Amino acid sequence: MAELKILHNPRCSKSRQTLTLLQEKGYDPVVVEYLKQPLSEAEIRELFAKLGLDDVKSMMRVKEAEYKEAGLQQADTSDDERFAAMAAHPKLIERPVVINGDKAKIGRPPESVLDIL
Repeated sequence: MAELKILHNPRCSKSRQTLTLLQEKGYDPVVVEYLKQPLSEAEIRELFAKLGLDDVKSMMRVKEAEYKEAGLQQADTSDDERFAAMAAHPKLIERPVVINGDKAKIGRPPESVLDIL
């Protein structure tokens, strides 16, 4: 079985709820506090592929000040610019994310991660 991981921010209620849900289901995921241990741009690109999303913005916290300050809401912003911004500002990555092998899911709502277990 693949190693189960959660990209976790302990200050986020959804992140805490998702971690609790996994533990209640008998899982003991590796907890990665991604604000303290930032992902590289390559890791973020790999995560995007595992999420199976069509749009990079779908894995971003578009309401964060850094998003608007960096001009990432502009229609001509490239995916490369968005990936670079998430590497530079990890708080722009939507949370929590549960990773199970080659699949990943954003825990909004927390129950949505059960699909990949």
